[in-house]
Amino acid sequence: MKFEESNILQHLPKQFFASLVKKVNAKIATGADVINLGQGNPDQPTPEFIVEAMQKQTADPQNHKYAQFRGDPELKKAAAAFYQREYGVSLDPETEIAILGGSKIGLVELPFAILNPGDTMLLPDPGYPDYLSGVALAQVKLELMRLTEANHFLPDYDTLDKQVVRDAKLMYLNYPNNPTGTVATPAFYQKTVDFAKTNGIGVVQDFAYGAIGFDGHKPVSFLQTPGAKDVGIEMDTFSKSFNMAGWRIGFAAGNADMIEAINLIQDHLFVSVFPAIQKAAITALNSDQQSVHDLVALYEKRRNQFFKAARAIGWKPYPSGGSFYAWMPVPKGYTSEAFADLLLDKAAVAVAPGNGFGDGGEGFIRVGFLIDEPRFTEACQRIAKLHLFD
Repeated sequence: MKFEESNILQHLPKQFFASLVKKVNAKIATGADVINLGQGNPDQPTPEFIVEAMQKQTADPQNHKYAQFRGDPELKKAAAAFYQREYGVSLDPETEIAILGGSKIGLVELPFAILNPGDTMLLPDPGYPDYLSGVALAQVKLELMRLTEANHFLPDYDTLDKQVVRDAKLMYLNYPNNPTGTVATPAFYQKTVDFAKTNGIGVVQDFAYGAIGFDGHKPVSFLQTPGAKDVGIEMDTFSKSFNMAGWRIGFAAGNADMIEAINLIQDHLFVSVFPAIQKAAITALNSDQQSVHDLVALYEKRRNQFFKAARAIGWKPYPSGGSFYAWMPVPKGYTSEAFADLLLDKAAVAVAPGNGFGDGGEGFIRVGFLIDEPRFTEACQRIAKLHLFD
């Protein structure tokens, strides 16, 4: 017998990052010393105190049982206390916090938890490619909000088609932004809340890089905005803040109706997350956050090194205020993908082409601050030999 994939699976978007990794691995297989600036996988280890907590909890037989369906109540309390301490935001642990097996799960499952097939949702362009997976699985309509350098890579709600706004029921944001490194302002979030209330649009703010802000500026939380919990939620992850990418743990916070929808769909899909991971996550949230501060300082140092090296060869970066990415313009005469292919082929430097994040990313490539500082200088020196910025 032959079993075919469902129509829904057949219409899933191609996995952009899988294609990028395949190209990089093929170059490495030739023996080339590839400097990989295209990855988004944190390169530092999980802090030792979190690892030690995990080791202790893994040894506890009580954690070998099924997890509670809707997450460890103590983790939800820790998440609420974290938001109160870090952002001054009050959250009810039971009704306004949902535990996730990584924020990607929440981002992909939410559209078919609160939308119906044929409903319309708004996504940023450029944006995180996996947002499109939720669109396909939920069988909803997609409308894009173009992010432009002229508007600091923030959506301009005044330019959206009026019919699109009337039809839209859900909107995704992501600040600090992947791929551009832009950070949002309180004024922008207030405008977002007002826009959402006026038009009946739910808001999901992907706060994956929420801890990573540069030049002395801590990124603001969407939930700090008056009225934010009336219209939406924020999704947080331990992947970037605590280098826990492989642990797959995160949480959503905010609007109680959205949180209940997440909990309900997860009642049917999962039995939450391995209890020991949840216990270790509590340790991370309750810590003094020094490990996070040290990590941010490292990324800022790397950013500064890369920017210095890039400017030295005439390659002007867009200012990165947060996340661990730089958004770099492509030289004239090249598309994003052609430029990325050229760098990999001729300089053994891997970058992520901007068009992989949507049509709005054309003309740029993304660089990650996830290698040691000297390699940024070496990468730019290799690129300089191609005489692209003379």
